[in-house]
Amino acid sequence: MTDRLPAQARRSSARTHVGRVREVNEDAILSMPRPGVWAVSDGMGGHDAGDFASRAVVEALEALPPDLAPAEAMHAAREAVQAAHRRIGAESARRGGVTIGATVVILVLAGEHFLCLWAGDSRLYRLRGGRLEMLSLDHSVVGEMVERGELTWAEAERHPQANRITRAVGVGPRLEIDKRRGELRPGDRFLLCSDGLTRHVDEAALAAALREAPLETAAEALVEKALAGGGADNISAIVVEA
Repeated sequence: MTDRLPAQARRSSARTHVGRVREVNEDAILSMPRPGVWAVSDGMGGHDAGDFASRAVVEALEALPPDLAPAEAMHAAREAVQAAHRRIGAESARRGGVTIGATVVILVLAGEHFLCLWAGDSRLYRLRGGRLEMLSLDHSVVGEMVERGELTWAEAERHPQANRITRAVGVGPRLEIDKRRGELRPGDRFLLCSDGLTRHVDEAALAAALREAPLETAAEALVEKALAGGGADNISAIVVEA
């Protein structure tokens, strides 16, 4: 028999940091316990384009009404990302067709279920029963190589094309958003993060931090681990507990 989840048992911690190398934080994060939506977006495009793109994604999601029903929240989150895709595309055209885009990973908690939406290589992990599982799949050159069994994730992080993504909000005429749904269980912890975290913190260290850190300081602890490992990119982490 499946344990039932207590209503409104939604807590989270969130942190974003510019890192030790870059001058601008092109990551943007969102934490909205009502209606139960969390997101990490990682911008690309150089100059002020990357932070514009990630902000456009988060601003579209921030506009979601707080009183949405579960099914409405899932649909509205997808439509918000599509609206951001159009806004970023229009800005790209205004700037002469330069490439501007952003990854996004979204977690929606609704009743006793979760929904993950994503485009790009920002990730969603779940810690359940002490075991860490990556629920999203990277839309990247190396991510696709891992899926074909040509690389391990450890090898992918060191690959020369590790930063080359194959899908992003704002890039191309049409955006495909992948999704994954599942059941929640009491004690589940979810981690949303940009690649600035996973570049410096391996899965064993992610799992240890999610198991051991109090929820209120878990996101901070993960970001500090990435900074200690070099902090070569912007770093974002959101930890959500069901």
